[in-house]
Parts: sequence; structure tokens; C-alpha cells
Amino acid sequence: MSNEKPSMALFWGCFIALITTAFAFITRAFLVNDPSLWPAAFGLDGVQSKVLFGHGIWPFAISIIVFSLVIDKIGYRIAMIFSFVCYCLYAVLALMAYSVINPGGEALTGEALKTAQASAYNYLVAGSIILGLGNGTVEAFINPVVATMFSKDKTKWLNILHAGWPGGLVIGGLITLALGSQVAADWRVLVYMIALPAVVYLVMLIKVKFPVNERVASGVSYREMLAEFGIIGALIAFGLVFMQLEQIFAWWTTAITVIAIVASVAAYGIYCKSLGRPLLIFLCLIMMPLATTELGTDEAITGLMQAPLMAEGFNGLWVLIYTSAIMCGLRFFAGPIINKFGPLGLLSICATLAVIGLFWLSSAQGLVVIFAAAGLYAVGKTFFWPTMLGVVAEQFPKGGALTLNAIAGIGMLTVGIIGGPWIGAQTAKTTQAEIEKAVPGVYEEISKTDNYILGSYQAIDHEKVKTLPEEQQAKVEEVEKPSEQKALARIAVLPVFMLIAFLALVFYFKSRGGYKAVQAADH
Repeated sequence: MSNEKPSMALFWGCFIALITTAFAFITRAFLVNDPSLWPAAFGLDGVQSKVLFGHGIWPFAISIIVFSLVIDKIGYRIAMIFSFVCYCLYAVLALMAYSVINPGGEALTGEALKTAQASAYNYLVAGSIILGLGNGTVEAFINPVVATMFSKDKTKWLNILHAGWPGGLVIGGLITLALGSQVAADWRVLVYMIALPAVVYLVMLIKVKFPVNERVASGVSYREMLAEFGIIGALIAFGLVFMQLEQIFAWWTTAITVIAIVASVAAYGIYCKSLGRPLLIFLCLIMMPLATTELGTDEAITGLMQAPLMAEGFNGLWVLIYTSAIMCGLRFFAGPIINKFGPLGLLSICATLAVIGLFWLSSAQGLVVIFAAAGLYAVGKTFFWPTMLGVVAEQFPKGGALTLNAIAGIGMLTVGIIGGPWIGAQTAKTTQAEIEKAVPGVYEEISKTDNYILGSYQAIDHEKVKTLPEEQQAKVEEVEKPSEQKALARIAVLPVFMLIAFLALVFYFKSRGGYKAVQAADH
């Protein structure tokens, strides 16, 4: 390995690239979810809005995994340029969608508008998918670059790097609020916002010297890298990728999914001839509830905080700014905390805080108490993601970009395929219990059976609720919303599992002389 001093210009360029992904996320979320913006401009109903939002998420996880397989061969600079091109294409397609419904600058009306909106929607879908690919590519290159630059202190610097995500959400949120009436008058201003950090990171990174990955510099072969992840790791990653594609494309059947998984895992196994490192597989399994805990609960907690905040006349975006500011600040000071507790000790503490935070949130009442509980939960989840990446980078340097990024992709895909639906099922079960307690015998009349990957559950059918007598309708509606908050107590089982797993790892490493970072050169 080279003893050259790390280039801080390179680090801050990667940091700003991550800020760009946050800008892209928050501005697009605002465009899709604010009824007065894209839903009004393009005639989107609630389902179309959610589908469109999802099209910007799933490509992230797939691109981060796919690029990890080839990034050492194509080079970090090519990946960086590709991500910038994706942001440009997203902006172009969004502006083309605007032009379709406003030809020559004049807004269409009537049937002509409806026809144009249908055409424009296709541009928005394509742009969203490309944007997701760009966001995933950013993570695919910045994580191994920073891990290689700071090979003796990976967890600390990956935490500082990932302060860029909540930091970008804070900056992007504040700019969006400051623009106010300008956004309402012309939503294109939010599309232009992405250009600010995107151009900056392109200028900063286009001529810098990217380091040779620690794995490559140490002479670890491509086959050895794949062997770290192994057949079991490939089964988890490819399984999630193809299951995600089945959910996205109507023509993609379960048979195609099975064939694709078997073929890809078989080819992977024949080439690498390894089942994978048991510890790495264990970390992949922990990443599933970790990602669900960190990302899957956001919508429920944000909704819980927004209601009293908006009742006081504040914009709901302040919720995201509040929790993101906490996370950003703490990640910058991760170094001393990691030195004191160690990566696994820190993860154990975070899991404990997440358990307490979710239980507190499940019963919190009043603006101050809700924000205090959410603040505690934000502290708990602050170090989850980057510290897990740090542990993987420190324990499996032979895995290079693949192991470091694939575990992030596994986390993201789990939230969409398993974690999010599981949270929905737990919420439905809590609602069922509360309604049966408040209005005995009614739930069977107003429910329907829904299915997801882990099984079936009963959920409220709101069309059936409308057939109830007014008094019972009112009672059901009165019980339903608070039950969503109470469901957070059920979800706390995820960080409980993580706490047990992290403590087991603490004792495992203690039995081996303590936690120590592994260097690829040691092999």
C-alpha cells in the first residue's frame, strides 16, 4: 500500500457527491409528494405518485451491486462521470416532461392536457430510474475510495463521509423552504438545484488522482474478491435483485426470477468456488433488519411528527431537517466515539437507543415529547449504516468494493422487498387488535386479506368501512391513526435482534483477542 498522505480534495469531492444524492432525493420527494407540484402538473393519483417515487429508489440498490463487480476494472473516474451524466439526463427528462404539457410555454387544457400528461409521465419514469442509477453509482465509488484512502481508520472516515447524506438533506430542505413561492410558481427550480453540488463534485474530481483499491494494490485477485462474498452471499444479493425486478416489471414472472437466480448464482459459484466467509454472511443478515430499522420506519415517524407540527403552522419538511441535522452533526464526531467504544460497541449502543426510541415513540404525546423521542431515535440510528460499512471494510479488505457496497445494496433491497411490507403487516395487526378492542366484531366486516413475501395478513378495506353505520365509522377512524403509532413498539423487535447480534459479535471478537482491523496486505 502507498504511504502517500490522503488527498482531502478527493475526500471532499466524494463528500459533495453524496450531498448531490441527498439533494436529488429530497427535491424529488418534494416534487412527487406535494399535491400542488407533480401530482397537479401531471395528473398523478396517489398510486402513481408512490410508483414514481419508487422508481427513483430501486435502481440505487441494483447499480451499487452491479458497479461493485466491475468498478475496479473500469475505474473510479468513469463511475464518477457516469453518475454526473445520470444527473444531467434526469434533469433533461424532467424538463422535457414539462415541455410536453407546456408546449411553447403555454399550458395545455382539457383532453389535450390528459394526453400530454400520459406521455410526460413516461419521461418522469425514465428520469427517475436514471436518477436512481446515478445515486447508486455515487455510493459505489465513494465508499471504496474513502476506505482505501484511510485504510488505517476506515470506520471513522466512512462515518464522516456519510455525514454528507443527512447534511445534504438539511441544506436541500432549507433551500427548498427558502424558495417557497418560487417553487409553487415553477417547480423546475427544484430540478435546477441538483446542478449546484453536481457541477462542484465533477470539477473537484475530474482531474484528481484516484487511489488504487486496497484489494488490487495488495495483489488480491478478482476471484479471491468474489470468494469472500461466496455462493451464499451471491444468493442473497442476486435473489433480492431479481425479486425486486419481478415487483417492478409486469412481464417479469416468478419463473424468470427463479431461473435468473439459479443461473447467476451457479455461474458465480463455479467461478469463485467458495461458499463465502461465515462472518460476512452473518453481517449481511444483520444488515437486513438494520436497514429496515433505519429507513423503513421513516415514513411512520415523519407522519407522527408532522401532524402536531403542521397543526402549529409549520412546514412538515422541518421534521426531516431536524432529524437529519442530528445525524449529520454526530457523524462528524464519530472518531472519538469509535475510539472509546469500538465499532461493535457503538453499534450495540445504537441498537439499544433505537429500541428505547421506538418504544417511547409508540406512546409519545405532545409536540415536545414526540420530538424528544424522535431525537433519541435519530441518535440511535445515526451510526448504523456507515459503521456497518466500516466493519465490513475493516474485516474483509480482500472483498474490495464488492463486499463493501453489496452489503449496502442488500440493505436497500431488503427495505423495499421485505422490510417495508413487514412493517405494513405489523401496523395492520396492531390496528386489528385496537379496532377489535374498541368495536368488537366489526373488523371481519371491514378487512381484506393482503399478501407479501413472508405470508398474509388482514388489512382494513376502506371501501368496506364506508358501509358501516356512521357511529362505527367514526370509531374505526378514531382508532386507526393512533394504532399506527402503537405499531412502532412491535417494530422494536428489529433493533432487539440487532442488539443481540452485535453483543454476540463483541464476545466473539473478545474471545479472539479483541476487535482489530484487517489489512489486505496481511494476506
